[in-house]
Amino acid sequence: MDYVIDSQLKPEGIPPIDFQAELNDEQLAAVTAKPGPLLILAGAGSGKTRTLTYRVAYLLSKGVDPSEILLLTFTNKAAKEMLQRVEDLTGVRENRFWGGTFHHIGHRLLRSHGNAIDLNRSFTILDAGEAESFLKDTVEELDTAFFKDKSNPRPKPLSSVISMARNTCLDLEATVVRYFPQYDKIIHRLSEFLANYAKRKRKHQVVDYDDLLEYWRHLIEKAPEIISIYQNRFQHTLVDEYQDTNTLQARIIDAMAPNHQIMAVGDDAQCIYSWRGANFENILTFPDRHQGTTIHRIETNYRSSPEILHLANNILHFQTEGQGFEKELRAARPSNTIPYLIPSMDTREQARFIVSRLQGLADEGRSPDDIAILYRAHFQALDLQIELSKANIPYRITSGVRFFEQAHVRDVVAHLRFVYNPSDIMAFHRLAVLLPKIGDKSAQKLYDHSLRLAENGKMHLINAMLSAEILKKVPKAAKDDWTSLMETLQDMQTSMQNSSPDEVVQLAIEGWYGLYLQGAYANYISRLDDLKSLVGFAGRYDDMQDMLAQIILLNSEVSDRSVDDQEPTIRLTTVHQAKGLEFDIVFIIGLADGLFPLRRAIEEGDVEEERRLFYVAATRARDELYLLYPRVNTKGGPVMSLSPSRFIQELPTDTYETVRIRRSYGW
Repeated sequence: MDYVIDSQLKPEGIPPIDFQAELNDEQLAAVTAKPGPLLILAGAGSGKTRTLTYRVAYLLSKGVDPSEILLLTFTNKAAKEMLQRVEDLTGVRENRFWGGTFHHIGHRLLRSHGNAIDLNRSFTILDAGEAESFLKDTVEELDTAFFKDKSNPRPKPLSSVISMARNTCLDLEATVVRYFPQYDKIIHRLSEFLANYAKRKRKHQVVDYDDLLEYWRHLIEKAPEIISIYQNRFQHTLVDEYQDTNTLQARIIDAMAPNHQIMAVGDDAQCIYSWRGANFENILTFPDRHQGTTIHRIETNYRSSPEILHLANNILHFQTEGQGFEKELRAARPSNTIPYLIPSMDTREQARFIVSRLQGLADEGRSPDDIAILYRAHFQALDLQIELSKANIPYRITSGVRFFEQAHVRDVVAHLRFVYNPSDIMAFHRLAVLLPKIGDKSAQKLYDHSLRLAENGKMHLINAMLSAEILKKVPKAAKDDWTSLMETLQDMQTSMQNSSPDEVVQLAIEGWYGLYLQGAYANYISRLDDLKSLVGFAGRYDDMQDMLAQIILLNSEVSDRSVDDQEPTIRLTTVHQAKGLEFDIVFIIGLADGLFPLRRAIEEGDVEEERRLFYVAATRARDELYLLYPRVNTKGGPVMSLSPSRFIQELPTDTYETVRIRRSYGW
């Protein structure tokens, strides 16, 4: 039936809600829409959560029982907050709904009906660490030598490969080619590993996180008589952040709502998670899969100034045809300053300008909590972190740890420290324990034996570590890695006497550690980008001692300047981590072609998702937006000139004001 606003229809116990007074016209139309397939395109800052919350309240006010509503979200926190707001509005307790993450609902169904697909209802759920250990044992049952090859993925990245395949519904070969090209040489092994992994889990009646969705899908396919009960029960299926669904989730949703009583709420312009499996096609093809879909657009933006929205709208204006729904955000706020475009010579000048502007904003009374600096990739913030530390400006990193505190960066720095100073036992320990079957105690014994041999034979410590006498004491499983690592250190030691620091760093990356990195991390490519930026950093120094001293001083400044949880701080974050957040003032750095969009995205044809990332970044700002790009790339290798991001070049010049940096970094 069609729903209408009529306060006389409210069921007993539900307090009256003046939907017309509490919602704008766009929100009201979506909230009170008649049942059927509904796609709510809620633009950035338009009140998406409010719309979804009031939709639930509206359904309750029309007599829909809470148990007839299925609410799917991406985090338990989001579901809890939304249902708490519904309870505040209606008095209906949150435990009366079927609401939560996809995995939560899948778990609930499997506990009740797992026996229909030969899954004991008392199954155990493995946490991430347990699942990796279980997978490791599975692989070693088939191939005891697999993990001894350091270029092969360790259990954690191998688990990531398998998980991606399951969630995207791609075969393993396509998954590796698209998401994990560094593992292309083991494609032929993966199907066997996956089959044995599934068999062993069944045998022991344990499930991993992805099984909660896969078995839900199996339940849909193999027990239709059970699923039909829930298909009839859930008269209304509401899905939050629909643009972030992966293929498996979308197929589950479609199957659970065969009567098309579904409301999908999302924003195609904020689909930025393909790297973790989100399928942009899900939201684009929703109207095709659900015939008769009504699309509601919520485009009144309560966050940003008109000037910022003018720029943001133009970002989308140039997207490839067919790569998104038309939308035009409208500001509910008064005018403010136009966004600024600031070219800089390089990333150091970019960072120094930001520090100068931050000091000016502090003088204007702006709180650091109101300011964010966004970047496409973590390595792009290296110079910024250095300059902020020098200026004693506190900051927090939402998207990870500080550059020199990252594990892979610390590993390479440990190479440098040990080669420069073989007495640096802590640097040696950090490297040694990366090898199989070597812990702290055995590392210490190997060091002590090598030191005695070096002193007695009057040889360099690293040469002693490569001697036959020491190799006899290295665990058998670590012998090949030990030899490769020591040969790398030997090459670095020779190079350090005649070459610049950046060349020595390059040797570390190209040596043993490069292969170790490939096997240890699923996001190998982005970590390699970090290490390439370390090469660029090293290139600024003529002497290894000066470079290492600078790194130690920077880390010491960070340690000495501990940030209290309550202390206002600047926020540094990747754009991905900033989604859902908002700040008065936003700086977007590194807006040069090859940096944003990333070069590999350009080469792989993923520019439209990069455009959406830029859109997300710009729409985080309330009052002021600064767009910065370096003209020169000094990340590593030869110095290269850079062009402004293609997204900047497309923008009409009336969307921003160009600011030239003066030597004093003033305006």
